Order: sequence, then structure tokens, then C-alpha cells
Amino acid sequence: MSIFSRIYEDLQGARNHDPAARSDLENFFAYSGLHAIWAHRVTHKMWQHDKLKAPARLISQMTRFLTGIEIHPGAKIGRRFFIDHGMGVVIGETAEIGDDVMLYHQVTLGGRSLAKTKRHPTLGDRVVVGAGAKILGPITIGADSAVGANAVVVKDAPDNSIVTGIPGVSRTRGEAEKAPAVDPAEYVDPAMWI
Repeated sequence: MSIFSRIYEDLQGARNHDPAARSDLENFFAYSGLHAIWAHRVTHKMWQHDKLKAPARLISQMTRFLTGIEIHPGAKIGRRFFIDHGMGVVIGETAEIGDDVMLYHQVTLGGRSLAKTKRHPTLGDRVVVGAGAKILGPITIGADSAVGANAVVVKDAPDNSIVTGIPGVSRTRGEAEKAPAVDPAEYVDPAMWI
């Protein structure tokens, strides 16, 4: 696939994921998430050659400075990946991201170990990760899943699941839809005790 085809595909992904996307031209120049992804595609190719690893890291750090998005050159990222609002996103070296995945701002795909092994998460195809979520360790979030905003996930989640809370608890989409809503009469706001 040519570089122009890949850029067009990424622009199409932005249109599909963001209702505020108005035109490819505007998205090309204004979406820092796309800029970070495009820089990553270059640095990831460089990362495959030992002599280019240091320059790849320097370019990724410059991209971090310019966009607020840190993607390690070693991370494996699929097609039509989209980062909406971007600022504060961190993607670790051994992270693997499938196709059509979307991350919101302040998402971390981080490690829990200093071992030189697979230590970052794997996200299946079409996963959506809400703002502020932290997915930590060599775990897998199955395809077509969603991770709620500010969730802290340290365990695998199967395909078609919704993961929420601290620590993250996964339920299949069917279970999540059947779950009863919180009864406001039974809910006690911790702030009322402050």
C-alpha cells in the first residue's frame, strides 16, 4: 500500500470516528492525533533496523513535544487507527493495536514490569478506549470491546465486552445492557461526608 493510500485511509478513519471532522484538508493540517500516527508509521519502519533505532526514538520524542502524544517506535499499530483529542496519550514499546481502534485523550497503554519482554497491552480490532483509561500489562482486550473513561484495566477482557471501573471489570455487551441502572435513592455520594 502506498503512503498516499495509507494517508487517505487514515483521513477516512478520522471522518468515520469523529462527527466534528469537516474535511480531509482541515483534518490533514489540524488533527494532532493523525500527525502522531503518521510520525509513528515512519519511526516504526526505522525501528526495524538497529542503526536507525536512536534516530527513531529522537523523532518520536520530537513528535511527543509537538503533539502531546507519545508512541514508542516499537509499538505495532494497525490500519485506520484514530486518536481523538490526543493530548496525554502514551503507547508503550510492546503494545499491539488492531485495525479501526480509537483512543481518546489521556489513555495509557502501559507496562507493569521492567522485564525485557512483552509488557504492554494488546487491543483487538475495533476497540474504543475512553478518556483517561489506563490499560496496563501484557493483557488482551478483545475485538469489538469498549473500555470506559478512567477505567484501570489489568486483566484480559473477551471479545464484545465493556470494561469499566477501578480495577476494570469486564462484562459482555449483552450483560452490560441488561444490568440494572443505579437507583438514585440507594446511592450515597461520598462527597456528602466531606
